[in-house]
Amino acid sequence: MISLTDSQKIGMGLTGFGVFFLFFGMILFFDKALLAIGNILFVAGLSFVIGLERTFRFFFQRHKMKATGFFLGGVFVVLIGWPIIGVVLEVYGFFLLFRGFFPVAVGFIRRVPILGSLLNLPGISGLVDKVGESNTMCFWLGVSLANISERQMRFLILYL
Repeated sequence: MISLTDSQKIGMGLTGFGVFFLFFGMILFFDKALLAIGNILFVAGLSFVIGLERTFRFFFQRHKMKATGFFLGGVFVVLIGWPIIGVVLEVYGFFLLFRGFFPVAVGFIRRVPILGSLLNLPGISGLVDKVGESNTMCFWLGVSLANISERQMRFLILYL
């Protein structure tokens, strides 16, 4: 089992609450206050989990500046009161930021017994294969997904 520090546990809680508030804010017809709280909690939780320096380095890499601009711009637009436009910008920025992580997540989910069989259903498998294709999968770590153990996969999910 992976041990977490107290600040990482707090970060997991903040991130979870952030995702909950974002989801709840979208269900309640893009409620500005809930979306703003969710955005703040999500970003704060991320920085607690991986640390301030690593969060800054993740968001402000040269090849991720466009994605960071869309994501943080969407957060700002939600905070000033235009929730639908802000969420659209955030979602686009989120997919650009984390597109290298999606193949890792799909590979991990395919190993989970019930979820893996759901991802192999005819209508879903094509979409999942498109999401799972990426030139930046895991090769920057020097390993392929086929050689990653479950423990290494959990480490990647927690720290990327």
